[in-house]
Amino acid sequence: MMKKRMQKALPYIVLSLIGIMFFVPLLWMIFASFDANATLAIEWPEEFTLDNYTELFSDPEIWIAFAIGVFLSLGSSLVIVIVSALAAYPLSRFHIKHKDSIILTILFMSGLPMTAIMVPVYQLFVFFNLNDSLWATLFFMAASALPYGIWLMKNFIDSVPINLEESAWIDGASTLVGLRKVVTPLMKPGIFTVLIFTFTNSWGNFFVPFILIQSVEKLPASVTIFQFFGQHGMVFYGQLAAFSFVYTIPVIIMYFMGQKYMSQGFSLGGATKG
Repeated sequence: MMKKRMQKALPYIVLSLIGIMFFVPLLWMIFASFDANATLAIEWPEEFTLDNYTELFSDPEIWIAFAIGVFLSLGSSLVIVIVSALAAYPLSRFHIKHKDSIILTILFMSGLPMTAIMVPVYQLFVFFNLNDSLWATLFFMAASALPYGIWLMKNFIDSVPINLEESAWIDGASTLVGLRKVVTPLMKPGIFTVLIFTFTNSWGNFFVPFILIQSVEKLPASVTIFQFFGQHGMVFYGQLAAFSFVYTIPVIIMYFMGQKYMSQGFSLGGATKG
């Protein structure tokens, strides 16, 4: 009996330990953001203050950095959703020669480490005079995440019955019309999954903007966080914690926006009736 109880309790113990590991940094971030003399220790603020947030929001460069971060992350995510849907649709619906090889190649490309390709990418940007360009950086961030987006999107399109599109084709709808009016409404959970996944990765991407953007005024929030690390090892922990707390808000908003659609699942049972 004791062995069975331990086996049942073991997953909950492991999950609780993982939850604590994530909760402890979050607890420090909350306490330190309201502490005038914040340190690395997790402690209740002796002097509760909003000065860290006041200094943060009064800096126009911070607002610009957040706006640039939203532009890069949301823009690249929308590009990925649109292009991956158009690329995944023929892989899901059509009988293409060497389709399995194409899919495996796409999956292989999604596993390429960014550090291995940044040197030739940077040389390419310099050759075409695209370095320090936000638009070029946006499209590269979209292209680097596109293979995994195509892989995910194909699996979601596979879940939509093709007989629904065939009914639309009989009524005179084209392939693109069927994709837009039949497939897309039924795969909203998949679209929001790809959108949230790619937005989260782009929002937290430090390496790519740091390499491809040289102007300080064009750096997104994921890079400007280093301004809170001063010289000679000095760190402004209170402002860093406040910045980190605000930095999580766009991702939380994305999850709340997509939760309604993601929790619905694929309600295709009623769509195939009749």
